[in-house]
Amino acid sequence: MLLANTTVVEVGPRDGLQNERAVLGTDDKVAYIEALADAGLTRIEAVGFAHPRLVPQLADAERVMAKVPRRAGLGYIGLVLNARGLDRALDAGVDEVNVVLVATETFSRRNQNMTVAESFASFAAVAARASGLRVTATIGAAFGCPFEGEVAPDHVAELARRCAEAGADEIALADTIGVGVPADVRRLVSAVREHTALPLRFHFHNTRNTGYANALAAVEAGAAALDASSGGIGGCPFAPAATGNIATEDLAYALRRSGVGTGVRLERLVSAAAFIGERLGRQVPALLGRAGDFPPEGVPLGGTGDFPPEEVPLGRAGDFPPEGVPLS
Repeated sequence: MLLANTTVVEVGPRDGLQNERAVLGTDDKVAYIEALADAGLTRIEAVGFAHPRLVPQLADAERVMAKVPRRAGLGYIGLVLNARGLDRALDAGVDEVNVVLVATETFSRRNQNMTVAESFASFAAVAARASGLRVTATIGAAFGCPFEGEVAPDHVAELARRCAEAGADEIALADTIGVGVPADVRRLVSAVREHTALPLRFHFHNTRNTGYANALAAVEAGAAALDASSGGIGGCPFAPAATGNIATEDLAYALRRSGVGTGVRLERLVSAAAFIGERLGRQVPALLGRAGDFPPEGVPLGGTGDFPPEEVPLGRAGDFPPEGVPLS
């Protein structure tokens, strides 16, 4: 049975824009964030505090935070990678910090130039100093690694346990490369729940067209929050063929039709996605803006219809695990 409500965490301004080629100006980013807030989103990952040379798309994090609208019930999340990033986040006035640890050694070294042990130590140091802020530990590649193949749920669960003991307020399980299916979601939740009762948040990419099914499975398994990116923009620069996050408006539509409240306004989400698509100079991957809401305005509830989604052939992303990569 689905929950009555779940929180959608908007990650487009950070995870989405970070992986786009275009580098937007500060005012465009602030206008984008304001449009998302006006759509009813209450947790927005607005910025990331990475080195500007490595991630030029996020180089103006402080300027963005100085201009974003502040209102009751609206919280801003900043991605933090290390102690220096935390100092910047605290000075900028974020409400939450998100720290990413990658579950596998190869991906961790490529993504963050750290071992898993070093990454955990960095998280523990950040959590110890992030006084007054909500701290999320995001475990990346929790559903599979492009370099090492399958990732054991028990391994992820152990990382979650250690993060909980080190001061995490929330555990986010990320399918960074979009390989998971609903059965994987259920297995992973079962394993993690043996070690911690912290709220679980999920981060799905739609690389193999399973992201939305996974999100619904996560809600059924008790997810407190789901990440999504308006328009479905983004990807992962270290994951071959990875596509963007699941789209906020498409997710909100699926949740509403499933009886799950989100508190967001679909028409405003679609407008926000159109805005960012225009600024990026391309059509965003999300489908709700193309097909429209259902039922259309003025059409009574009930009846039947057939609106097949745009096909995304498996040939673009490939099977998982890739040939030559071990199953475990």
